[in-house]
Amino acid sequence: MTSEKNDLLAFLRESIAELDFIAPEDIPDIDLYMDQVTTFMDTHLQHSRRRDGDKILTKTMINNYAKNKLLPTPEKKKYSREHILFLIMIYYYKGFLSLQDIQTLLQPVIGHYYKQDGDALGVADLYARQQELNRLQMEDLTNSLEDLSAAAASAFPEAEGQEQEFLQVFTLINLLAFDVYVRKQLIEKLIDRCLSDPKTAGKAAVKNAAKTAAKEKDNRKDAK
Repeated sequence: MTSEKNDLLAFLRESIAELDFIAPEDIPDIDLYMDQVTTFMDTHLQHSRRRDGDKILTKTMINNYAKNKLLPTPEKKKYSREHILFLIMIYYYKGFLSLQDIQTLLQPVIGHYYKQDGDALGVADLYARQQELNRLQMEDLTNSLEDLSAAAASAFPEAEGQEQEFLQVFTLINLLAFDVYVRKQLIEKLIDRCLSDPKTAGKAAVKNAAKTAAKEKDNRKDAK
């Protein structure tokens, strides 16, 4: 049992380590055509594929996202660095959120952080900050795997052999699945409570963006 638990723990830790993060500095600061965008996404998120033939992003997906206003309209059939940032966010969200929820979440971002000039917070700033937090969260998740694996291994002490191995895997999947279920419920409740009214969400975004820009401007003055 100990050997099987350790094998599963090592496998999960390795799987987390292989997950792809696209660093802000890896995203080209030039406009790309659609074929170049899909190639970029396929290359940088290849380890996220479950099977070799799975597509990370297709032309149909991109057109669908733009049509449903999850993505700003491309300019002259070319996609900017900010478009790619939105596509990365959509890729992460679509595994557990509906297109409607993603649209509700991203519309204030498109409306108030897209194409910002000067000192104002932009999409790239939001993405970079979220990536920093995501990496910390991944460290916490990696550290919690040992407790989850131990709980799964000890859930059915009366079982032996192959039955015990199956029940350990079954229990571990259920623990992870319940975690996803709870987090998904919380995300949906936050969207419904805080973002369901586009006007309210938009006003909050503008207000917060203005405060942040003013604060950063003051900090730069103090530094001088």
